[in-house]
Amino acid sequence: MTDTRRRVKLYALNADRQWDDRGTGHVSSAYVDRLKGISLLVRAESDGSLLLESKIQPDTAYQKQQDTLIVWSEGDNFDLALSFQEKAGCDEIWEKICQVQGKDPSVEITQDIVEESEDERFDDMSDSAPPIELPSCELSRLEDISELISNCLSSPMRKEKLAAAIESEGYIRKLLNLFHMCEDLENYEGLHHLYDIFKNIFLLNKNALFEVMFSDDVIFDVVGCLEYDPSCITRKKHREYLKQQAKFREAIPIRNTELLSKIHQTFRVQYIQDVVLPTPSVFEDNMLGTLNSFIFFNKVEIVSLVQEDEKFLTELFAMLTDVNTLDSKRRDLVLFLKEFCNYSQNLQPQAKETFYKTLTNLGILAALEITLAMDDQKTKTASIDILTYIVEYSPSFVREYTLQQSNNTHEDQILLNIVIEQMICDTDPELGGAVQLMGVLRILLDPENMLAQVNKSEKTDFLNFFYKHSVQILIDFLCSAPLLENTAHGEPQKEDYQTVQLLGLILELLSFCVEHHTYHIKNCILNKDLLRRILVLMKSTHKFLVLCALRFMRKLIALKDEFYNRYIIKGNLFAPVVDAFVRNNGRYNLLDSAIIEMFEFIKLEDIKTLCSHVVENYGKSLDDIGYVQTFKTLKSRYDQHQDKLKDRDRNTLESVPSILRNSRYRRDQRQLDEEEEMWFNEEDDFDDNETMVTSNTSDILSKKLDTDLDSIGKIIEKNTDTNGPKINNNSSQKATVLNNNANSGTALALPTTNTENKSALFKRSLVDYEGGDSDEEEEESGEVTKRARLS
Repeated sequence: MTDTRRRVKLYALNADRQWDDRGTGHVSSAYVDRLKGISLLVRAESDGSLLLESKIQPDTAYQKQQDTLIVWSEGDNFDLALSFQEKAGCDEIWEKICQVQGKDPSVEITQDIVEESEDERFDDMSDSAPPIELPSCELSRLEDISELISNCLSSPMRKEKLAAAIESEGYIRKLLNLFHMCEDLENYEGLHHLYDIFKNIFLLNKNALFEVMFSDDVIFDVVGCLEYDPSCITRKKHREYLKQQAKFREAIPIRNTELLSKIHQTFRVQYIQDVVLPTPSVFEDNMLGTLNSFIFFNKVEIVSLVQEDEKFLTELFAMLTDVNTLDSKRRDLVLFLKEFCNYSQNLQPQAKETFYKTLTNLGILAALEITLAMDDQKTKTASIDILTYIVEYSPSFVREYTLQQSNNTHEDQILLNIVIEQMICDTDPELGGAVQLMGVLRILLDPENMLAQVNKSEKTDFLNFFYKHSVQILIDFLCSAPLLENTAHGEPQKEDYQTVQLLGLILELLSFCVEHHTYHIKNCILNKDLLRRILVLMKSTHKFLVLCALRFMRKLIALKDEFYNRYIIKGNLFAPVVDAFVRNNGRYNLLDSAIIEMFEFIKLEDIKTLCSHVVENYGKSLDDIGYVQTFKTLKSRYDQHQDKLKDRDRNTLESVPSILRNSRYRRDQRQLDEEEEMWFNEEDDFDDNETMVTSNTSDILSKKLDTDLDSIGKIIEKNTDTNGPKINNNSSQKATVLNNNANSGTALALPTTNTENKSALFKRSLVDYEGGDSDEEEEESGEVTKRARLS
């Protein structure tokens, strides 16, 4: 069995004055040849790797705190700490350190800490040679005591000597006896001196003194001394608050007395730091570092003690999810969990991951599905805080849980949908919960923090799930509740502050989706005609909502997606924007700048379709805008584009013969097939009399010629004299014979009619191509088609 006495956590103080967890392992002391001395060794309990190898230097100041902590500094500004699981192990290592340095193990610190320059150190040595003698603890000497302590704060060495003297003489308890006497006698002058004395004792920044002042039988008297601030006219009633108003609620009875004592102590010390003590100045801020460390290690220990009690947590979550639990009891359980998660923020990443995995395995997300939907505001707010803690640390926990729900949970009960509904249905006039939940959704939907593995893509799976099961609820609610109701008559009908705030939040979330989920959100926008609904809000009297709607459209245009561009053009969706711009009447405000920036983007990115649409449809409204050059430049770009199109068309007209050879000017092959089919259907009529010529046949051929010629007639007429082919209009031209079927031997003689000119043109332009390669094209295409021939 592993010896838990030597089990420790190794901490290092970072640049932000926060303790970083360097790992958990077992500590030992041994002689290291390389370091040539007795050293402290910490090996990781997971893999046995060496976490720490530190030689016990004879002049290093080691400090023992709270019976289970050893703190020291190695080099400049590099502080280390060993947090022992058991007091016995801490005592063993402390004795070894004291043995190497030749110190008595009963001391709390092995060396005097000196942080001054050499000259100052030399000056202080003569002053600090004799120990500091404290005045006798009497009412008449309180002013002298206050002055002495205040004078010692400027010298680190004198601070050490003073702290040692106060601790060795039990001076704190003697001062608190004087405090009781002063309160009984209503001696306010003495009480004011005691306030200064204890405030300065805190600034001594000594853990040994904190342990005395924060013990259960003393802490309230210390708080009492700090109630009599000389700068305040009336006494602050901190003790009444801690004893009467701040009531400790045990959601589940805590049987571990050590845990219970730590919770009480941590709350009171935190209250002293945050409320009772005056706000430290810039120079005093670093003098309370030990107090911060005291609170930090207390919170870490509380979290560890709670996690180790599996029965306690199992019972807690069982009651939390039990349908028979009273709402008041469930509220206490949720508030306890919130504080539990708050304390966990002091854990280092590895320990924090273990912490949240433990909560997830116990069913915290399933419990939140219940508590988020409760009517009690305190319960709901605390649940939102807990969900925020989890998502901010690891959104993957929530995504993985949500994906597991896809197959066995009704859509209304999916956690993600509950979050959306609670965001939309927030009853708080300021929408505090909705704002927080919108932040949670943004983190969950952010592709940047989604994991991608070889066999599993969290991004693909979760986004597919969201757009299949959840986004439709958001879009439907958006259109049916606030937006459809608000836009029923083409303008917003409800303009109360809470509604427009909610609309603004929803638009922000959808804008985020447009920017990051270009493919998935596109169907929602196009199928629901969502942009048209949103742009109705351009008529809102609340400018921030107008800007939200405009920002949504700006996100779409920024994608430069032709699907969105055609959607905007087809729906004439620039109209609300231009109307708002005209109504603004050139006022120099954010709306004016935002609209101009959107058109400036279209100009700079040269989005031709949108540019043409804006100029052609809104040019008259925008031509008079002269204080910016955006619209004039747009018009200039449009004109240049039109000129290029005209030049291209002109060049096209000048090269008609070559164009006529192009297949797009030939008769459609499907049309030929239909007419030939008609011809073959009528062959039976000719079997009896092959020489019979019907007027219907003549009409068919005439229509064929007319159809072919009408498509190019106008173009040919313009170019007949210059580039067009010469057409023979000889009226004595012989009748043309059209042979449709060589095997049948059926011949049809076309009489010379007023269509001879068109026939000649048809013969010249559509059949007998000069230098034509139609046969070659047909061979290349691999198709053999029936084609009319003129002989």
